[in-house]
Amino acid sequence: MADYGPDGAYPEGYGYWGYGTSFNVMFLSAVEKAFKTDFGLSQKPGFMQTAGYFLNMTGPSNEAFNYSDSASRGDLSPAMFWFASRLEDNSLLWVEKGHLVARGIGRDRLAPAALIWGAGVQIGKIVPPTSRVWVGAGKNPVALMRTSWTDPKAIFVGFKGGSPSVNHGHMDIGSFVMEADGVRWAMDFGAQDYNSLESKGVDLWGRDQSSQRWRVFRYNNLVHNTLTIDGQFQRVAGFAPITRHSAEPAFMHAQVDMAAVYEGQLKKTHRGIGIVDERYVLVRDELETRDKETSVRWTLLTPAEVKITGPGSAELTLKGRKLRLMVREPAKVALKTWTTTPPNDYDAPNPGTTLVGFEIQIPAHTSTATTVFLIPAGVDDARIKGADSLTKWP
Repeated sequence: MADYGPDGAYPEGYGYWGYGTSFNVMFLSAVEKAFKTDFGLSQKPGFMQTAGYFLNMTGPSNEAFNYSDSASRGDLSPAMFWFASRLEDNSLLWVEKGHLVARGIGRDRLAPAALIWGAGVQIGKIVPPTSRVWVGAGKNPVALMRTSWTDPKAIFVGFKGGSPSVNHGHMDIGSFVMEADGVRWAMDFGAQDYNSLESKGVDLWGRDQSSQRWRVFRYNNLVHNTLTIDGQFQRVAGFAPITRHSAEPAFMHAQVDMAAVYEGQLKKTHRGIGIVDERYVLVRDELETRDKETSVRWTLLTPAEVKITGPGSAELTLKGRKLRLMVREPAKVALKTWTTTPPNDYDAPNPGTTLVGFEIQIPAHTSTATTVFLIPAGVDDARIKGADSLTKWP
């Protein structure tokens, strides 16, 4: 129960929330029926708030923020009906309503429990949530933000700090997913089937820096939407907290201090991600090198077709829609793409995906920043605003 503290962000991610929390609620429900009390278990820090975490983890595309060992697709979660009943808040069922409309009851092994915990719920009267930003701390802190709950073309960003050392963790600190116009432009591979790895002798569950787990293509930082320093892996023992955030509609954002995750690689590493004027996304990194020249690679994983349109610009196309990736700083940078074909015979294939980004060389003892915009179609360049410093963000 302590893993839900302090405010509901579940460290193992979306998929394992559905597994662990569903059986947790089944137990609490049974104990409460038998003894007329759950002995205070549901009041442990963060437990009742975790329903907000799960609700906000799904974007307008109905795909989840699938960091760590998680798939991106979700189905009906019976546990959410228990939370909605206990908290008397039917907006917690907004995503569940979408699952019911699209696919019915689904195949969750505990699906019949929804008939008990959801007895009397009128699906047509489920209302959308009012809050569009949810931030949770804990072992794997996350920030989840969107421009609308009802517009299928809304912008959605899921952004995380945390540590690779958590259960089922990846080297994905500072990584994010991003949606606009009904398309997930910045994606996460999520989990690879465990049997496909263990059957080939992969030691999947080691947690130290040299563990074979980090050689699995999908699990290290080289293929996540984050930074890679001098070709090295993130530090397993490091932890990156969310240091500030805002729900202001003009600039919903969150910031993460990643210094401990890049210990020995950079002196300072701060990343901020925000939705500006509900129209586009800004990603800013503030970096300071140590006593040697340092190579920094910025990457975004996408299922879209990528066309480099200039030194610092690219056009992403998917499902007949477009998104522009534009680098504001450094001023002179060359965007490029990398293959997602994995190097090992035990790795899963990744067809239809591309890594796009850039590499820069930063001199020793130098402070610098990168600013990247993700701009949906129809946004006028004249309305795009930068950020001179993370500390000056609203």
